[in-house]
Amino acid sequence: MKSVINNAETRMKKSVAALGSEFNSLRTGRASSALFDKIKVDYYGQSTPLSQVATISVPEARLVVIQPWDKGLLSEIERAVQKSELSVNPNNDGKVLRINIPPLTEERRKELVKVAKNTAEQSRVAVRNIRRDANDELKKMEKSSDITEDDAKRGEDEIQKLTDKYVKEINNLLEEKEKEIMEI
Repeated sequence: MKSVINNAETRMKKSVAALGSEFNSLRTGRASSALFDKIKVDYYGQSTPLSQVATISVPEARLVVIQPWDKGLLSEIERAVQKSELSVNPNNDGKVLRINIPPLTEERRKELVKVAKNTAEQSRVAVRNIRRDANDELKKMEKSSDITEDDAKRGEDEIQKLTDKYVKEINNLLEEKEKEIMEI
């Protein structure tokens, strides 16, 4: 029974962590190197994450500087950034790319909040699915007489507490992200 609960908790933690990394790549008005986590660059025929071919730094609140380790990749990185869904235009000076992160419009902020809410809801659904899987596992164990009915009930209660805890964490992450997106 403990293994079922521990497994469920591990999976729920992973769902919350995945939401956190998803939120990091969601653009706010502030510059962040995490914005570029999903960008892939064609590196000698291989689709490679940008962070593996360049240094990404944030010297100012609205400026990102990307310095490739191989100068020949500069135009390839520039193309990848332009094609991304970030809607930014990099300035290429031959050595580094400078990207000014413009402030978000009110309309764009509201769209991003909707995206964040949608992503959070998907995470809540994932946590509830994990709860259902764990409860099913407990019922199977009870049916095969591996655990008693009381143990199964206690296990279900414990799994429900975990579910509530992680759904609350998801809601807190969403609330923080909404504040971050809506601040000017």
